[in-house]
Amino acid sequence: MTSLSVLLLGGTGTIGRATAQALRAEGHQVTALIRPESDASPLAGCTLLRGQVEPATLTGAMTGVQAVVSCLASRTGAPQDAWAVDHAANAAALRAAVAAGVRHFTLLSAICVQKPLLEFQRAKLAFEAELQTAPLDWSIVRPTAFFKSLSGQVPRVAQGRPFLVFADGRLTACKPISDADLGRYLALTLTDPGKRNRILPIGGPGPAITPLDQAAMLERLTGQPIRIKRVPVALMHGIVGLLTALGALSPRLRAKAQLARIGRYYATQSMLLWDPAARRYDADATPEFGSDRLEDHYAAMLAGQVGDDRGAHAIF
Repeated sequence: MTSLSVLLLGGTGTIGRATAQALRAEGHQVTALIRPESDASPLAGCTLLRGQVEPATLTGAMTGVQAVVSCLASRTGAPQDAWAVDHAANAAALRAAVAAGVRHFTLLSAICVQKPLLEFQRAKLAFEAELQTAPLDWSIVRPTAFFKSLSGQVPRVAQGRPFLVFADGRLTACKPISDADLGRYLALTLTDPGKRNRILPIGGPGPAITPLDQAAMLERLTGQPIRIKRVPVALMHGIVGLLTALGALSPRLRAKAQLARIGRYYATQSMLLWDPAARRYDADATPEFGSDRLEDHYAAMLAGQVGDDRGAHAIF
């Protein structure tokens, strides 16, 4: 097993914590650059550096580093935040890595950049393009939906409230991947030559799951019928249109309009590999990795064994 000195960015997020654990399990020496106020307790075993992701801090952080793994992502997806984090912070890290002679840079991106309709997707793609032309090896990992992003309605159902779906509940599908499996996959990019200098879409174990499939899982787990409430997509369009118009008068409403656009995107687009020739999402072509399944995660949530980690990503 090859042991590398790895600088981890974004290590205090749920995926970053899982990646730190996976890197340590592979025998790598992990240094995590975290914000001064961040809770470092989930990063036991890592060397900690406290500071901002900015040139002065990054220059010192790169000393002796052989690989960088970036799990940086904007918290809300709002344009200013996205360009500051998804693009500028990663770009600063890349420049410091190149200057220090780092050999490999792994980026956690997102599969939704295949159809970039939102500003945070454009920010991610802008950095992806810079990374691909940099003078070092790179891996760009584009995961499908995360367990946490599909877990917001578990408390609703546990309270006897209806499960919300858009349109008929089959409009979208995904192959969700757990934080732990994704962390292991990110760690593999550092040692697997087949994952070098490639864009890597990745999902969890199939088959692809629709919102109605999620409701069926909860019905099995609770042993109770689940009421389904169908929300017309036209309602989302109306909300986006209204908030966009009002946003001309209020920065707060302008920000809400952007969040509504993000919600509409995920309500209408599948998190699967996009086939541009056929102009459709292809579940069969979407790669799979790991063994953790969403239904088991739901069971753990209902039993109180895991919590709701969506934070600023909450929609419901």
